[in-house]
Parts: sequence; C-alpha cells; structure tokens
Amino acid sequence: MFKSKRLIRIAAALLFLVVVFGATALFASDAADVAKNALPLTEESSMPWWGWPLILFVVTFILGILAVLGGVGGGVLFVPIIGGFFPFHLDFVRGAGLLVALAGALAAGPGLLKRGLADLRLAIPVALIASSFAIVGAMIGLALPTNVVQTALGATILGIVAIMLMAKKSEYPEVKQADALSTALRINGIYTEVSTGEEINWQIHRTVKGLLLFIIVGVMAGMFGLGAGWANVPVLNLLMGAPLKISVATSKFLLSITDTSAAWVYINNGAVLPMIVAPSIVGIMLGSIVGVKILVKTKPAAVKYIVIVMLLFAGARAFLKGLGIWT
Repeated sequence: MFKSKRLIRIAAALLFLVVVFGATALFASDAADVAKNALPLTEESSMPWWGWPLILFVVTFILGILAVLGGVGGGVLFVPIIGGFFPFHLDFVRGAGLLVALAGALAAGPGLLKRGLADLRLAIPVALIASSFAIVGAMIGLALPTNVVQTALGATILGIVAIMLMAKKSEYPEVKQADALSTALRINGIYTEVSTGEEINWQIHRTVKGLLLFIIVGVMAGMFGLGAGWANVPVLNLLMGAPLKISVATSKFLLSITDTSAAWVYINNGAVLPMIVAPSIVGIMLGSIVGVKILVKTKPAAVKYIVIVMLLFAGARAFLKGLGIWT
C-alpha cells in the first residue's frame, strides 16, 4: 500500500513537471523575444531558449535544499543569486522571486493552520498592513532605475546577513502582560509543543511598534521581491513576544497574503516571464522536499553559515553592481 502511494506521488510529480515545461514551451516563441530584451548583453546569446530555464531549474533545486537547511525563505536566496549571476533583467527576477516565495507559502499555509501553529488573529492585522504596503513597494521598485534598486537590494541583503548573525532566537519570550491593543484584538492562544506534550499559553506586547515596523517590511518585500520571512520572524518573536514556532508558522502564512498583493503589480506590468517563473517554482519546491529529508540527518547550523556566506557574496555583488563598481 505504501509503495503504491509512493508511486502515485512520483507519477503525479512527473506529470506536473511535464505540464509545467509543456506550458513553458507554449510560451517559448514569445518568451524568447522578451528574454532577449531582458538580457543585459550587447551580443545575442547563442544558447537555445530552453538552455537558461534548464540551468535555472538545476540552480533553484539546489537553492531549495539550502533554503530548508539554512532556515531561510527561498525568495531571499533566489533574488540576489539569480539576479546577480543570471543574465535576466532584475524586474523579471523580482517578479519571479515573489511567486517563488508565494508558492512555498501556499504549500505550507493550510498545514500550519490545521496544526494550530499559524494564528489568524495575529496574522490578519499584520497582513492588512504588510500587504497594503507591499503593493506600494512593488510600484516603487518598478518605477526606480535598475541601478538604484540593485544598490538598495545589495544593502538589504547585507542587512539580512547581519540579522542572521546577531539575532538571538527565543523559543518562549517572556510577556508579563499583554498590551491594550493585543487584548482588544484578542491576540493570544494556546498550542501544544509536540516534542514535550506541554501546553504553551502565549500573548504578545508592543503591538503598535510591531505593526508600524510591518509598514517597512511590506514596502521592502514588494520592492525587492524577497518575501518577508527574514523580517517577519524577528518582529513577531523578538519584539512582539510570540513564541518562535508561532512566529515562524504565522510568518509563512503571511507570505501567502503579502506576496500575492505585490505579485499582482509585477504581473500587471508584464514583469513575470513564464520561462523564468516555471522552472524556478518547480526547482525550489522539489529542492525543498529533498531538503526536508536531508534536514533530519544533518546539522542545520553548519549549513546556515554556508547560506550566510552565499548571501554575503551575492549581496556585496548586487551592491557594487548597482554602484557600477562590479559589472
């Protein structure tokens, strides 16, 4: 019975790959023309139209594995690395980055809600603010010159590296008393820690400060197409006092709302290219599945520093490329 279910899953995955790459092929003629305009190269590339999507699939598959092992969102790795080392215009990469992050969030969101880890009362006010300003950020990002966005992206990635190095995660932050706003919104809850069987009562504080910070988080998520998991978790956990698991799960669920808002702006402006998006989403999601299996047998702390080094290099390259120092 187990083997038959496994074979069905493999067959479904293969069918999905065929459909995705078939759909990409249907767009090939139009996409190839667009891609030529998107490539910042003076000479015409001799590579066939399917070459770059194939390479992109392999690279994003590896990024999907590293994202799980390093504890970061796929979009955080995708945008600086693909934008820095692939010959695609940054607008197309940012549009694809939002859809990559969105795909992962949509896949994980229902399960997190079902298990009671993602909290709707916590997510709704945050999502309302972050998604509204993600639209603003996407409009700003598309209006600014590419070199300005590239420089700001590099600075942001370097900031993310600093956060990853310095942030201290707190499993159960001490919140002595909930503030007036969180009490009025009834943002609190109980969840069962599976590893110990213990029931954890939680509440939050500094709600106003946290919601104000999500204005900045929303703008940055839309502007750079990174997704905002890297910022959501520190704000929810370290500032507002939500338990780490609640913060991570709610952050993942939030991406399905905030990234959707910003993604529509990129889609409406024609900044979403199927030959970039399709292999990227398939590669990231398949890599994430493999990454979860590897995570059981490896030490994620070691991989985390590999991810940090990759982001440091990609962020520095984007920053210097935006300034015209590194072409």
